[in-house]
Amino acid sequence: MEVNRSYRDIHPKFKLNGVGYNLEALKEVAYSLIKEGELYERSIGNFLMDWLNPKNTIAVKTSGSTGTPKVIQLQKQQMVHSALATGTYFALQAGDRTLLCLPTEYIAGKMMLVRAMVLGLELDYVRSSSYPLAQIEKEYDFGAMVPLQLGNSLNKMEQFRTLIVGGAPLSDPLRQQVGTKSTRVYETYGMTETITHIAVREINTGNPHFSAMPNVQFTKDERGCLIITAPMISTEPVATNDMVHLISKTEFKWLGRYDNVINSGGVKLFPEQIEAKLVPFIPNPFFVASLPDQALGQKLIVALEGTIDLHELESTLKSEGVLERFEFPKELYTLPKFLKTDTGKIRRKETIALLDI
Repeated sequence: MEVNRSYRDIHPKFKLNGVGYNLEALKEVAYSLIKEGELYERSIGNFLMDWLNPKNTIAVKTSGSTGTPKVIQLQKQQMVHSALATGTYFALQAGDRTLLCLPTEYIAGKMMLVRAMVLGLELDYVRSSSYPLAQIEKEYDFGAMVPLQLGNSLNKMEQFRTLIVGGAPLSDPLRQQVGTKSTRVYETYGMTETITHIAVREINTGNPHFSAMPNVQFTKDERGCLIITAPMISTEPVATNDMVHLISKTEFKWLGRYDNVINSGGVKLFPEQIEAKLVPFIPNPFFVASLPDQALGQKLIVALEGTIDLHELESTLKSEGVLERFEFPKELYTLPKFLKTDTGKIRRKETIALLDI
């Protein structure tokens, strides 16, 4: 990995929508996008202007999935190191073609631009949407999507050699569908504070464990939550609220969020694992949570968005036998609309507060 590469260097093979740019020309493009581009193009222009200015840090918004969204400062050089690690892991070469279809307001979209500038990739960009490949006929070497985009792109995803998918866990049905494709698809683990992914697992192989990116190691705290040591991208270890089974210093199995774990009658239940079992049987958006219970301490419930026949659903779940005895919900609730973050993640605690109990 070229650790000496500077964020001030634009790779000579970098192209944006088919045109090559040096640093000064890229500044002009950024200015033009800000002044004349569509809303999503203005976001790209704003990031490029921030990246090309003399400051060695850049402000990035967190998604709000683990709390109130906030703005943090990231070191540009550490973002370069993240891009180089991705290039090394996925064997990306200068001149490889890649597509940006994520919003550049957040770290995942920003890093697609950084990777292109650092690694010399030929980057095309389109408006971020649920159907990113609707008008795309080209073939690409590398791309990044969220699960919703991937699910809506199954008939065209083989236009990519490699795809990384993050932002939310993949459902088991989607994982099975993409596993049969020729495209190499990797589920990613990471966050804004770790400059996107620091671990991946290849879906096509069926491996349930996440493997570390270059120069990343893992430990656990007393809660069983993951601690990330990645000196190239973070000066301090990053403590998470993700409970894991640690396989080795560079490999783990994700269990669920510590703040979501339900202790029902002394049994620890992981909502994310139960949700994966329920996906094939519930067409509506839903999530597993808990409510206080005098006998159990916490009782497991399922909250569903929209209209659904709860009696029929309960009967189906009992007959199918997909859930263990302790995993079966004590109550099913419906709400017209869930509360969500700007990036579409469900705000579980705030949504539960809306239930008519």
